[in-house]
Amino acid sequence: MFLLDTLVLGREECGDALRAKKDQGADPDHEETDTDIPAKAVDRGAAAIGRPWPVTRLSAKERARLAVERLAAIYPAASELEHRNAFQMLIATILSAQTTDRSVNSVTPALFARYPDAAALAHADPQAVEALIKPTGFFHVKAKTIIACSAALVERFGGAVPPRMEDLVTLPGVGRKTANVVLGVAFGIPGFAVDTHVTRLTRRLGLTRSSDPVKIESEVTKLIPASEWTGLSLRLILHGRRVCVARVPRCPECVMNDFCPTSTVRARRRRPLTVPGAGVKLGHGRGASPKRPRRSGVRH
Repeated sequence: MFLLDTLVLGREECGDALRAKKDQGADPDHEETDTDIPAKAVDRGAAAIGRPWPVTRLSAKERARLAVERLAAIYPAASELEHRNAFQMLIATILSAQTTDRSVNSVTPALFARYPDAAALAHADPQAVEALIKPTGFFHVKAKTIIACSAALVERFGGAVPPRMEDLVTLPGVGRKTANVVLGVAFGIPGFAVDTHVTRLTRRLGLTRSSDPVKIESEVTKLIPASEWTGLSLRLILHGRRVCVARVPRCPECVMNDFCPTSTVRARRRRPLTVPGAGVKLGHGRGASPKRPRRSGVRH
């Protein structure tokens, strides 16, 4: 089984995939991002909620509720992957690993025109598939994965995508994250998808302290209604790509910067804050308390 899951390559393939990406002329350390959010969209998101400034001392449940509201205002469509059925959603989600939805949407029309269902893709020539999906990156691994996934669908499920988590995760290239995306978008079955972006953002927002995807899913889903699980997780992914990026989060542009515990934007002074493992260590910028001078050891 190939363990390529959306946005996170499986352990067994990670080394090969990074080498393949290097061979294909890409920077393996580069973080893929979608188009920036227009300033008007950010303003609209804040205005739609009528957000207070600042929001302080909120519980994790209150922060989760605000995250649902704010992100829904700037990302009306939780999923931007174009698809017509569950099969197309499954394949598109696998292809979205380490690339943008826009990149996937640029190749799937031709891919599905040539291979409209699992039976057709299961018997596809790998090189022909590689040529079609090359813009998404990691195309050698991805072509092999989606062909194997399609073959498994034909062999075990009559070519149909099963609407159950326990069945989906047995397919090549499908982990719990991809399964939750497919269940939520294609079947309307609530699920909270956890990838590297969701892990980073939920920790920065103080919704969890865990770095384990299963624990994060369990903890965050206790904070919001099931009807919001899919939408919040997919919008966190979008926000993680565009604003709350890993290395230098763009806090001034974030509609959650008034209640995020790790935001670098603050209306009132406070001490520097570090959240272990969340990727943010606040320095002495705007709103942070200045360093106190060290004592010389001589009392006056």
